[in-house]
Amino acid sequence: MRYVTQPSKENPSVSEPVSQSRPVAAGGIKDVEAARKALRFFVVMAFVVGTGLLILVAEMILKYGFSKDWLDWWPQPHGFIYIVYLAATANLGFKVGWSLWRMVLVMLAGVVPFLSFWVERRVAGETEARLAAVRR
Repeated sequence: MRYVTQPSKENPSVSEPVSQSRPVAAGGIKDVEAARKALRFFVVMAFVVGTGLLILVAEMILKYGFSKDWLDWWPQPHGFIYIVYLAATANLGFKVGWSLWRMVLVMLAGVVPFLSFWVERRVAGETEARLAAVRR
């Protein structure tokens, strides 16, 4: 972690620490362990919602293409799972300092088949890199 600094009044080329109650980590992440747990929860939920969305697509194909109601119970649990995914995304976004716009885009990735898998890999990679930078 690094401390926030400001230029010295006597010598502007020298920085001195600003008094704060706690240090601010690189990249705006204040609590690294909480961000790591939020990332783990997000990764799991992105996989679950992506798999659930594929099952929902299969349910729609069976229902409207073949008149089979084998999976007609699935849409309601899938909706609940998606809400948990929204919570996981918001939790991670607030922990790592995303903008509201980015959180909404990541949330919308959960409604397009296969996109949640790709976005999850990208988000996890970027967040892991930021967390690794904090460790240095």
